[in-house]
Amino acid sequence: MDERCVLILHKIPNHIKVKTPARICLFGDHQDYLGLPIIACAINRFMTFDAKKNGKTFFEIAMPDIQEVRVIQLNDDFEGIGGTHDFLLAGLRVVKRYGCIPSEGFTVTITSDIPINAGVSSSSALNVGWIHFLLKTFGCNKKITPQFIAQLAYEAEVVEHNSPGGKMDQYTIALGNTIYLETGQKTKFQPLGSKLKGLILAESGIAKETIGTLKNTRELAEKAIQKVKKYDTKFEIQTAKVSDISKYVNVLDIEIRPYFEAAIKNHEITQAALSEFQKANSNHTYLAELMTKHHRILKEKLQVSHPKIDTMLEAAMEAGAYGGKIVGSGGGGCAVVLASKEKEEAITQAFLKAGAKAAYPVIISNGSSVNYEA
Repeated sequence: MDERCVLILHKIPNHIKVKTPARICLFGDHQDYLGLPIIACAINRFMTFDAKKNGKTFFEIAMPDIQEVRVIQLNDDFEGIGGTHDFLLAGLRVVKRYGCIPSEGFTVTITSDIPINAGVSSSSALNVGWIHFLLKTFGCNKKITPQFIAQLAYEAEVVEHNSPGGKMDQYTIALGNTIYLETGQKTKFQPLGSKLKGLILAESGIAKETIGTLKNTRELAEKAIQKVKKYDTKFEIQTAKVSDISKYVNVLDIEIRPYFEAAIKNHEITQAALSEFQKANSNHTYLAELMTKHHRILKEKLQVSHPKIDTMLEAAMEAGAYGGKIVGSGGGGCAVVLASKEKEEAITQAFLKAGAKAAYPVIISNGSSVNYEA
C-alpha cells in the first residue's frame, strides 16, 4: 500500500500514537558534520506522542513531564515566529513545504523516559516524532518512508536553525536498530541489525552543552581540513589514512592539529568497527576496545569528555566492562559500556558508586513507529 494513504483517502485519524527511541552513538562522534560516517543505534528509551482530535482550530501540546502546555493555532503560517530552536514550529514550517497542511486541531500529549540533555538525543526524538505525527496525520506530496521522516527532521532541527549538528540523530531514530550512516552530500545508510548485546548506559547528571561544543569542535576541525586542502589540493578527508597525518602535521598550527588527527583516527576506528559488524559473529570484546579507543581520542584530542564521565568509565572497566565511551557531543551527558550479562549488575553498581545519577542495561530498538487507535 502507498504510504501516502492519509492524503489519498483524505481521512484524518481520530487518534494516533507515535513512539520514537533514544539513540547512542557507538562510533563517529563529531564526524557527521564533517561528512564522515558514523555507527549508531536506537535504544529502548522512548518519547511517546498520544494525539487525539480536539475539534478545535489549534494544536494543544501537553508536556506533563515538564508541566507545560502549549497552543499553536492552525491558521498561523509558522514563518517568522518562534524563538531559537523552537522545534515544533520548525517542524510545521518544514512539512508545509512538502504539502503537509494541518487542517484539524489535535491535543497531543508528549511523555518520555529519555534523559534530557544527556547525549542520547531527546531533542531529535522530539523532532522525529513530531514530523512523523504530522506526516501520518495530514499526509504530504511525497512517499512517507523512515528516510523521508529523518530528512525532514534534520531540516527542522539543523537546517532551520543553522545549527552545527549532523544527520546521525534523526536518521538513527527514524530508521532504528544499528546503522552505518554515510553523512556526505548523498546520505546513504547500511542496516547493521540488532544483534549487539550487553549495553549499559549511565547518566552522569551533568548537562551537556551541545551547541557550543559542536560549534567549537566543528569550526576547528574544518579550519584544519581547509588548511591541509590549501596545501594539498588533492587531499580529501573521506579517504585520508592515519599514515597520512605525518605528511600534514607541520602544516597545521598547534591549536588545530588535534582536531585534524582526531577526524582521521576516528574515521579509521569507525571503518574497523564496520568491518567487525559485518561479520556473521562479530566480536563484542573487540568492538568494546574500539569504543574505548574512540573515547580516548574524544577525551585527549577533542577534549569533550568530563572528569566525572572518565571516573565512571574507569569504575565500570574495573568491574568487568569490555570497554566504553562518552555518549553525545560531550561536556557531560552519559557513558555507555559493553559487557557480559554476568557482569551487568556489578557494572551497574560500579557506575552508581562512581557518582552516576542512574545506570541501567539498554537494548537495541526499532525506529520511530506509529499506531492508529480506535
